[in-house]
Amino acid sequence: MVLPLIQVDDAAELDPYSRAVTAAAERVSPAVVSIETRTRRRGGNGSGFVFTPDGFVITNSHVVHDAQRIGVALLDGRELPATPVGDDPHSDLAVLRVNAPDLAYATLGNSSALRPGQLVVAVGNPLGFTGSVTAGVVSALGRSLPTRNGQQVRVIDDVIQTDAALNPGNSGGALADSRARVIGINTAVAGVGLGLAVPVNETTQRIIGALVRDGRVRRAHLGVAGAARPLPPRWAEELGRRNGLTVMEVVPGSPAETAGLRRDDVVVEVEGRAITRPHDLQRLMVDRAIDRFMVLRVLRNGRMQTLTAIPNELKAA
Repeated sequence: MVLPLIQVDDAAELDPYSRAVTAAAERVSPAVVSIETRTRRRGGNGSGFVFTPDGFVITNSHVVHDAQRIGVALLDGRELPATPVGDDPHSDLAVLRVNAPDLAYATLGNSSALRPGQLVVAVGNPLGFTGSVTAGVVSALGRSLPTRNGQQVRVIDDVIQTDAALNPGNSGGALADSRARVIGINTAVAGVGLGLAVPVNETTQRIIGALVRDGRVRRAHLGVAGAARPLPPRWAEELGRRNGLTVMEVVPGSPAETAGLRRDDVVVEVEGRAITRPHDLQRLMVDRAIDRFMVLRVLRNGRMQTLTAIPNELKAA
């Protein structure tokens, strides 16, 4: 007896998970581009996605940084030259522009509403396989990803961890939620089943806006790298919070070194604002802080000290 084949060509026949993944992929994939770069020594490739109807493209800085030529390929087969608009290695974000009619573009979401376990869909060009779709969940939120530009150290905070499969070539591609809103820019593979994405949050949108408007991001630079660590019980009770920012590295010649900050100091306040993690300090490193006095309260060897630093402008290496 031969059983009749069942044709599954109606979305209603798909299970809810498959419907969510396919719907998000169908909406986001046309906006995702394959990026090929050429420097003096070698070529490279990665991913990106169009996010405006007039051709602005988001990708990772490490995909296009120092490239002499950049080309993109669209899902519909068109191949186009791309013009660099802005590059910010410290957030690992860059903006390009392409000139073509009828461009599909993706909608930016807001990663601040994400929850662990939430469905996400990654679209990119891993290992050169154009338009690849993988799905998974948000494994964790609030991860930190250290970046270095020459001697300057910075941490990308609130990074999204996902188990959606990512491979070389996915960098710069879209990480979307089930409503096809891009909530992350895939940026790193930390291991099997462990992918990292720059969050699309308020800070990221400000960076993207600055890159489109000015071609760069002006930041104040203190010159420390640190991590959140529990405070001693006495100070946790007195300050009313559990964590401070333990200094892991002080950049030689930086404003932090000039101010007297040392490795293993614990920064608890800057300009009267509580500092409990790297992101708290980075949020204060805006352009209006450049060349202005900044008062820091620092716990050193069990005693509270007050230091004064004058951040300078963070320069691209």
